[in-house]
Amino acid sequence: MPDEKKPRIEALETVAESALFRIEAMDLTFSNGNTRRFERLRGRGKGAGAVMIVALSDPEHVLLVREYAAGIDEYALGLPKGVIDQGEDVLTAANRELKEECGFGAHVLEQLTELSLAPNYMSHRIQVVLAQELYEERLDGDEPEPLETVRVRLDELGELLTRADVHEGRSIAALFMAREYLRAREENDASWW
Repeated sequence: MPDEKKPRIEALETVAESALFRIEAMDLTFSNGNTRRFERLRGRGKGAGAVMIVALSDPEHVLLVREYAAGIDEYALGLPKGVIDQGEDVLTAANRELKEECGFGAHVLEQLTELSLAPNYMSHRIQVVLAQELYEERLDGDEPEPLETVRVRLDELGELLTRADVHEGRSIAALFMAREYLRAREENDASWW
């Protein structure tokens, strides 16, 4: 990889704000002297990031939730997820969100990776957590309506992608990554990870 020198930020200003987001304009100078103005979307949340949970109800099945996605004005099927509250660590937040959205907690939680969404203009990152050895426990959450929990076979992810209500890239990536991680772990070959 060539020597990476990040662009110098010459100016940074907030150009718009809402209750959830802030749009920042960045005037940048690149190492070759070119200058550009970029805009980026940043969260205004009070939390410390977000988590997405790949919850295995047994070694062959994962839990998904169907919820209303306001950005596309449709119901979508994806992994349970939510904000990490102030004072929470990633695993505690994942277990809380799993209890709120699916009615299960996990005895075993493992942070797998971090994913971003449109990193060229969004600062959002989400921590992917694998949850195993589930037990029933429901916590009240902030969802405006009850979420439907759907159990799906891990070995049928290809078929899952043919569904019209499955299209969130982070969920799809996390499901395939978790499946491959579990396969490699089973074969005692975590070298790819």
